[in-house]
Amino acid sequence: MELMTSVPDSTKRTIAVVTSSRADYGHLYWVLKELQARPQVEVRLMVTGAHLRPEFGLTSRVIEADGFTIDDRIECLGDSDTETAAAQAIGRATIGFAHAFDRQRPDLLLLIADRFEMLGPANAALAMRIPIAHIEGGERSEGAIDNAIRNALTMMSHVHLTTTESAKAKIIAMGEEAWRVHRVGAPSLDHLKRSTLPDRQALESRIGLNLQTPPLLVAHHPVTLDPDPAHESIALFEALANFISKGAGTRPIVFCFPNADSGNLAIRSRAEAFCASNENAKLIVNLEPPMYWGLMHHVAALVGNSSSGIMESASIPIPAVNIGRRQRGREQPACVIDVPANAETISNAIALALDPDFRGSLQGIVNPYGDGDAARRIATILGEIPIDARLLNKTTDA
Repeated sequence: MELMTSVPDSTKRTIAVVTSSRADYGHLYWVLKELQARPQVEVRLMVTGAHLRPEFGLTSRVIEADGFTIDDRIECLGDSDTETAAAQAIGRATIGFAHAFDRQRPDLLLLIADRFEMLGPANAALAMRIPIAHIEGGERSEGAIDNAIRNALTMMSHVHLTTTESAKAKIIAMGEEAWRVHRVGAPSLDHLKRSTLPDRQALESRIGLNLQTPPLLVAHHPVTLDPDPAHESIALFEALANFISKGAGTRPIVFCFPNADSGNLAIRSRAEAFCASNENAKLIVNLEPPMYWGLMHHVAALVGNSSSGIMESASIPIPAVNIGRRQRGREQPACVIDVPANAETISNAIALALDPDFRGSLQGIVNPYGDGDAARRIATILGEIPIDARLLNKTTDA
């Protein structure tokens, strides 16, 4: 089988970029902008997963409203949230991306993070000898299948764009050649530095709550290695009910929609029931990236098990109560309060997060995930790295 021939730096290259959800699109927004600004790069935007599902807000419309052209829509999710449905989605994604790559073969494929849908384009690209660049490898989240997916994507990829120095070191320790591994920072932080974020009035209009009292922002997702992936959310909602009963009912609570992992329906149902009985609580199906980052600047604390609490909270800074084991193993800044999925300990952690002394202690903390300039670094690397036999033919430093 003949390897790909060299593509000189002066030749325009096609970089296919895959996004599967509102979360990774928020991370890729400024990367897409930077790639599009480079005359030697042609971006091919490939959209899959929750973006194409009405129950998750049909967020492909947000992408188009931002001015991006969607070149390929790859349907893969089914109608249920079971483990079997997730496995089937990977298969559908592999077939769909294989057809798309056959129609128009990119020079390079860019993937991000650890969603199960990302295995589909990675499988197809690997079989078709298309080199893969991967953002956010080398991290850990031991309570979810994401951890294994992220490591699998790392071993399938040819260029590694890590958020932290420790993640870079881990990938090199896995046997990847050092020249392939670049510490760039988390591209989600670019929004905090570069995006025009809404003020409180615009947020209140979008969310439908008075935010004069800073709200709790709750972002909780299934723990996909548990037999019942939604089980830890029971303790969260018990703690929130206790929070309301102790006189905190005037503080708004904004719930983000859980992601498309198996178990999400139960979490959604609990959030809907909580909001139905608390007029000062809202479940938002989809917050556009600038709205989400803007809201983070106005909240009292972030509560749940989202990676956002780990990666972005320190750059504002705000307290983040990290519940349970979904994010176990991740490198954490000082604003994160780790607690087990127990109602009493969650309640105590929320109280600590709302303590003015704790909030005050966070001023000047350093975010290990970067400085808000990741997109430029990523675009420079992907626009200039030689695409040749050396890139595709991986060896090992071990």
